[in-house]
Amino acid sequence: MDVSLYQAAAAMNASARWQEVISENLSASQIPGFKKQELSFSAVQARIAGTSSANARRFTMPLAVATTNLQAGELRPTGVPTDLAIEGSGVFEVQMPGGGRGYTRDGGFRVNTQGELVTKQGMPVMGDAGPLQLDTSNSGPISVAPTGEVSQGAVLKGRLKLSDFSNPGALVSTGTGLFTAADPAVPPPPASGAMVRQGFIENANTSSVGEMVNLISAMRLFQANQKIIQTEDDRLGRLITDVGNPLV
Repeated sequence: MDVSLYQAAAAMNASARWQEVISENLSASQIPGFKKQELSFSAVQARIAGTSSANARRFTMPLAVATTNLQAGELRPTGVPTDLAIEGSGVFEVQMPGGGRGYTRDGGFRVNTQGELVTKQGMPVMGDAGPLQLDTSNSGPISVAPTGEVSQGAVLKGRLKLSDFSNPGALVSTGTGLFTAADPAVPPPPASGAMVRQGFIENANTSSVGEMVNLISAMRLFQANQKIIQTEDDRLGRLITDVGNPLV
């Protein structure tokens, strides 16, 4: 077996995965609170089994692993009282359809006809005592303190539930700025030190220009390994021809 063929094919597979991640980042670059995916490359040891482990041929194969970059994006002022952003680490907790918990940095909220504070998709925003419920008959202004207390006029309606995921691997991205917990059975700790900014939206933390540069690099990496496979294929073809015709 020609190991170089397998190594080049694995590298092509990794670079193709990289291009997929870049495409996802580019398509979501305008989604508030979106967190880009980054690809890290590592080498995994493999081997060709022989008659014994002592004479087995060992080599490495490139492996690509995607992780979420939780770096904060730029805060953009909107002046809308239900637009909220988080300064520091932490995510808003929302109630997903079916009762599960979701997490987001997209604070572009609104109040629905039932008086619930909800996301753009209509998912209720969670407070410490459950979904935040406002009074539709109360014309008082909505105010949100930096510590997350939500008031309507002079009436305190609850406190935003902010969770902290210091380990990016504990979150699973849905690709729309919404995350789910990798292990729903383990409740996340509350965010400590996070501050809520009312009237602001957090932009995505991905740059279209930077992703285009990455895309060019990924394409060149793919083409380089494709050339290696073509070269090895030509070499093996010549070898087979020469061995099959000893008079040449």
